[in-house]
Amino acid sequence: MEYIYSALVLHAAGKTVSEEEIANVLKGAGVEPDAARIKAVTASLEGIDIDEAIASAAVAPVAAAPAAAPAEEKKEEEKKEEEKKPEVSEEEAAAGLSALFG
Repeated sequence: MEYIYSALVLHAAGKTVSEEEIANVLKGAGVEPDAARIKAVTASLEGIDIDEAIASAAVAPVAAAPAAAPAEEKKEEEKKEEEKKPEVSEEEAAAGLSALFG
């Protein structure tokens, strides 16, 4: 990410985004620059309008929230079923037990 950030800093400052400039920014930040990564960043930015890319990224649609996990859905259904069950008083429960044992 620091390679992308250095390119954005250079662009914001009105400087040319080049391999040498990115390396200088990274060195200034105390990062040991990797020449292969710098080349990859500069190659990927060729022909890209950075201002346009930033503007389109700022208005990108937000992804929909993921659906609840199946286990969570099952727990919610169980809770709803428990709420629907009629409550039995202790007296009714005792009467039911006495019917079992005569």
